[in-house]
Amino acid sequence: MSTRRWASRLTLRALRRLPGLSPGTRSLQRHLLLWLLLPQLVLWLAAASFTYDLADTYANRAIDASLTTASRALARQVKPSGSGLLIDFPRAAQDIIEADPDDRVYYMVSTPPGEFILGNNQMPKAPPIGKPLLGHPYLYDARMRDPSGDRRLDKDVRVVALYLAYGEPGRPQLLLVQVARSRTRREELARQILIDTALPLSGLIVLMSVIVWGGIRGGLAPLARLRSVVESRAPNDLAPIRLEAAPEEVRSLAIALNALLNEVNKNVNAQKRFISDAAHQLRTPLAGLKSQTELALASPTVAADPDLQSRLQRVHESATRSSHLVSQLLALARAEPEAAMAHTRTRFDLRALAREVAAEQVPRALAAGIDLGSEDSAADAPPLQVQGNAMLIREALVNLVDNAIRYAGRGASITVDAKADGADAVVSVEDTGPGVPETDHERIFQRFARATHEGNGCGLGLAIVKEIVERSHGRVHLQSVQPHGLRAEVRLPVVA
Repeated sequence: MSTRRWASRLTLRALRRLPGLSPGTRSLQRHLLLWLLLPQLVLWLAAASFTYDLADTYANRAIDASLTTASRALARQVKPSGSGLLIDFPRAAQDIIEADPDDRVYYMVSTPPGEFILGNNQMPKAPPIGKPLLGHPYLYDARMRDPSGDRRLDKDVRVVALYLAYGEPGRPQLLLVQVARSRTRREELARQILIDTALPLSGLIVLMSVIVWGGIRGGLAPLARLRSVVESRAPNDLAPIRLEAAPEEVRSLAIALNALLNEVNKNVNAQKRFISDAAHQLRTPLAGLKSQTELALASPTVAADPDLQSRLQRVHESATRSSHLVSQLLALARAEPEAAMAHTRTRFDLRALAREVAAEQVPRALAAGIDLGSEDSAADAPPLQVQGNAMLIREALVNLVDNAIRYAGRGASITVDAKADGADAVVSVEDTGPGVPETDHERIFQRFARATHEGNGCGLGLAIVKEIVERSHGRVHLQSVQPHGLRAEVRLPVVA
């Protein structure tokens, strides 16, 4: 089997076994790169094999020509003389022929069937020829045995056999002139031609591989952009994906994703509309129930019956709790991403907003026996400009203050503070109540999660705060206060 065929079969076998070329590969870039580069490798191996064969052929031709010339020159030195031969081959010519030990030239003059006359008697025998043509060179490859008998020192040689006629008329005889040359120089010449050809070809292959790699990366760049667009999205962001400048295949994928996102968005909006409509429908009867219980509790008949008064009081508390839950659900619906995006984002003074919220909640705090105040009440305090929806941020701050009033307990104090901290505007609501265990600081930001069963809360206040603050690119966290108490901090980026 030739070298080229062997290389092609080996490479094709490797192509079939490579996992990156099988259907369902994880990396499309690697898949394309292998399918484009491996054929180049096959072509490179085939070209190298063809170049070596071609170089070997031309090297053989050059050596064959030199051997033929040497054999004819040697034949001219053997001249018939009567019934014998006159050999005019001076010692100096013999030394010149055998001067190079790495590329020695061997010769032998004999008369078939093997009568040695002159030269090296270890010369390989000529292949059998029925009736050789006189003066025609016969070239063949053979192995020259070493005089020491060590087969490891035997050499591969190229031999030319030249048959000549001599003798008296009527008694013709054959003269065989053989000249052999080591194949060392021929192989060196072939290798040198291969190296001189393969190096530039390898450079071209490397350059082509770099170009192919760059082309694949450029061609798959829209897919990378689509991936980054999807990865950078919030879990609740169902807006359509925009890739107008992408190739047709990527646009088709984006269109399919947008269709799926649209269906999901419809389902989510239907659920939110149901929650909002249900909450709106519940507010009116709950408000009526609350008012009726208040009127009933104030009547003299109920006041005269302690058992009935206790039952009506529990009904009133349940109505109050249900009304608060409905209000929180509506606030949560307004804080959802789609609803938040519908509101206008403006610049406003967070310090002034915190001061207003604290002032509005003072009557509730006084009714609960709590001291509520603002740390920074100076009118000339520098403004803290932030970007966002002022109505939603107000809702978040109201929830923080409301939570503090509900759970701090009678006799506690609550302080609302607004200040700048580097690139952030920070609003803190600190109370001196019993506080919350640090293990629950993250958990109570989840919906319907509560740190205590006391009070009439529904577990949505802090979830609403977190939703609003994060949609405004801010952060909210809780911190325990020593010796007891809790501080809730809202951080929003300051607008220059």
